[in-house]
Amino acid sequence: MRFQKNGETEVSCTLSLLQDLLDRVGRRFFDLLVADALYLQAPFVGAVEDLGLQWVINLKENQPELLAEAQRLTAQPAPHRPSLDLDELQLWHAPEVYWPVANRSVRVVKTVRTQRKNRIRVGLNDAGRRRPQKEMVVEQSTNFYASNLELGTIPPVFVHQLGRSRWVIDTEVFQTITTDGHLKKPSVHQGRGQALIVLTMIRVLAFTLTLVFFHRQVRSHYRSCSIGFCDLAQRLAYQFIVTPQPDSS
Repeated sequence: MRFQKNGETEVSCTLSLLQDLLDRVGRRFFDLLVADALYLQAPFVGAVEDLGLQWVINLKENQPELLAEAQRLTAQPAPHRPSLDLDELQLWHAPEVYWPVANRSVRVVKTVRTQRKNRIRVGLNDAGRRRPQKEMVVEQSTNFYASNLELGTIPPVFVHQLGRSRWVIDTEVFQTITTDGHLKKPSVHQGRGQALIVLTMIRVLAFTLTLVFFHRQVRSHYRSCSIGFCDLAQRLAYQFIVTPQPDSS
C-alpha cells in the first residue's frame, strides 16, 4: 500500500486502512500481516498488535541494532536445510532476538537461498561470429524476517514462506498491474486516483460475464463439452488482440 513517498504518512495510512478493513470484514478474513521492512517500526508494530494481528516483516538496514543482533545469533552454520523444490535453502531460527528500539524480543528467521538458473549468453564461435550459448548461473539471496508468531509445532520455514509470499505478490501482481494495466500513465491517476479499483472491477466483471457466457451459451450446447473455460478465454483473447496504440497521455 503506497500512497506517498513520505514513510510516516504511508505507515499511518496503512494503519487506518487496516482498522477500516477489520471494521468492515472482521477478523475471520485475516489475522496476520506480511509487510516490507519499511513497516518494521516500534509504533506501527505496537498498533498492529493492539488490533489483535500477528505479523511477519522483512528485517533490513533500517533497524540496524536488531539486524546486527540477528546476524550475530545466526553466524553459525545453518542448522535447518528444508527441501523446497529445486532451490537450496539454508535456514536459521532465533526465537528471541532483543529489539532495543522497542525494548522487547522478537522472533527472527534468516534464510539463504541458492538458485541455479540457465541464462543465454552471446559469445563468439571459432569463426568469430556471435552465437548464443546457454550457461548455468548460481544466484544467492539472503533474507531476514522478524515476527511475533508463536510457532508451536509449526516449523520455522513457515515464516520464510509467509515473508516470501509478499515478494511474490509484489512481482507477479503489482508489477503486472503497472505494466500490463498501464497504471503508471499520468492519465489514469487523474481525479481521485481510483484507477486501480476501477480496473480491478472491470476485470472481475469481464471474468464473471465470460464465465456466464461459457456455461449458458457454449457448454449448454454441447452433448459432451470438448472445450474448457481456459480454452475459450484463450480463443477470445486471440480474436481481440489489436496492435498497441501509442500512449497519448
